[in-house]
Amino acid sequence: MSTTSFLPSTQPNRLFVHSATSHGLVSNDTKALVAGLPQRTIFDALHDEGFSFGIYYQYPPSTLFYRNLRQLKYAGSFHAFDLDFRRHCREGKLPSYVVVEQCYFDLEILPRNDDHPSHDVAEGQRFVKEVYEALRSGPQWEETLLVVTYDEHGGFYDHVPTPAGAGVVPSPDGIVSAAPFFFGFDRLGIRIPTLLVSPWIEPGTVLHRPSGPYPTSEFEHSSIPATVEKLFNLRSFLTKRDAWAGTFDCFLTRDTPRTDCPLTLPEPVKLRRTAAAEQAPLSEFQEELVQLAAVLNGDHTKDLYPHKLVEGMTVAEAARYCVDAFKAFHDECEKCMKRGEDGSHIPTVKPSLSGKDKDKSKSSFVSKALACLPCARPS
Repeated sequence: MSTTSFLPSTQPNRLFVHSATSHGLVSNDTKALVAGLPQRTIFDALHDEGFSFGIYYQYPPSTLFYRNLRQLKYAGSFHAFDLDFRRHCREGKLPSYVVVEQCYFDLEILPRNDDHPSHDVAEGQRFVKEVYEALRSGPQWEETLLVVTYDEHGGFYDHVPTPAGAGVVPSPDGIVSAAPFFFGFDRLGIRIPTLLVSPWIEPGTVLHRPSGPYPTSEFEHSSIPATVEKLFNLRSFLTKRDAWAGTFDCFLTRDTPRTDCPLTLPEPVKLRRTAAAEQAPLSEFQEELVQLAAVLNGDHTKDLYPHKLVEGMTVAEAARYCVDAFKAFHDECEKCMKRGEDGSHIPTVKPSLSGKDKDKSKSSFVSKALACLPCARPS
């Protein structure tokens, strides 16, 4: 069991997973998210000390909410999950640190697998099964710690009081949130389920509280970068929060790896009886993903950005738009590399001259998804 880094909403908590701070955000601030959060991330720390990382995405990679990750030097660290993950597992080519992102748009051909209401949780558990089985069958299994966690549990109630107060939970960076909350980031949020999977963990191990590094330390989202820092012996912490958080390496206690870990997991039982709602309106998070995509493909300079862009857009249209936008950004990255641009350069895509961008997104996403399946099968 772990806890959220603090009580508020989705994106601020997810930011703690990769940077041990939300840089003052206590809500899903669209303007700040799409402009790109400026803080240093665990990806920067790994890169600076010569370690590799990989982000396996299912369109679009939400880690691009960090501005640094849009830099040219990181372009080769993004991989399409369906095309590359199983192959990299099988060939023993996974990088030092891997983040696997879920599918955020619910489509008939590619169901959403993020366990988020109102999507079929069986798809989310099938996603966990797929990741585990790919890792388990690969040559890097005995070098692997798989962490499965959630940004929050879907509500605000927990009968266990959240740790809080000066001298208990440190503010990551001294940043206080804007009015009207003026939150000091000095308390944690609700408890969440967290699973650790590794042949170096004894069967039946249950997580409670950590034994350090401080008397008040807890397992929370910042425990993930803190664990990475400890396992790879990185020179410095990102913030005061990951310096304080408990680390998961304390559960890697075996002298030899287990050999009884199953090769396959049971098939999840499908619970949803209805088809994916491809024509449904977008959730707030999906709108933010589309607006992020508009920054990547240059549409953020147009009058339709940000609100007109998503007005009336369906799930299927949004998925297609994000795929096309990320492709445009990827193509621009390749052009910048050929021109010899510096690694810190952030590629900028010139907006399309056509005024029909939104209309183009209305064509069926299914045809594009099907076109990718022959490429994905060999993995």
